[in-house]
Amino acid sequence: MSLSGVLCADAIQNAVKDCQAPESFCCKKFFQLCGLSQKSPKEVKDVFRILDDDHSGFIEEAELKFFLQRFVPGARVLTERETKAFLSAADDDNDGKIGIDVIFLMCAKMSK
Repeated sequence: MSLSGVLCADAIQNAVKDCQAPESFCCKKFFQLCGLSQKSPKEVKDVFRILDDDHSGFIEEAELKFFLQRFVPGARVLTERETKAFLSAADDDNDGKIGIDVIFLMCAKMSK
């Protein structure tokens, strides 16, 4: 399954375009722009599985660096500061990785 099977291709393009400049990425805004915050729990889980490149059940810092490229091949790499800010915003137990439950919570908060 590809991300465009869950999210609208135009919305993905717009979300990636919005954060083209270094230090402009905001995970919450990105989730809203690409439409993830409006998806069902099953759809969020499908997206999470695609983003979990090593299939560990978590998204680690190394995977976050290439987050935008999972949406659009050739997109820029997140800066170290953006990667750490994303991890900090989503790593609720400070274990250095993001689980599916946290992504569900982030999306649920944004949809209200």
